[in-house]
Amino acid sequence: MITRIVKMTFKPDSVEDFQALFDKHKQEIAQQPGCKKLSLLRDINNPTVFMTYSWWESQEDLNNYRHSDTFGIVWPATKALFSEKPDAWSVEELVMVN
Repeated sequence: MITRIVKMTFKPDSVEDFQALFDKHKQEIAQQPGCKKLSLLRDINNPTVFMTYSWWESQEDLNNYRHSDTFGIVWPATKALFSEKPDAWSVEELVMVN
């Protein structure tokens, strides 16, 4: 299993547009084959900074999503709202402690 983390910084006047876009497409994204969980987080000190965490069964599942019609709609619309270039990481969990 891999986790995809994407940090995005939006123009202040685009935050509501992004939240509406995410809300509109979150179920479609979460229902992609291999997607186990999807989470949206916001920085408590900077309301224009968001992160998505998505958990995927495999890199192949993530790649398939990135070539899907859904991604082809959501990502260009999201990118248009950025104030900075996004950062993204694909990571694997090594240890989890409750």
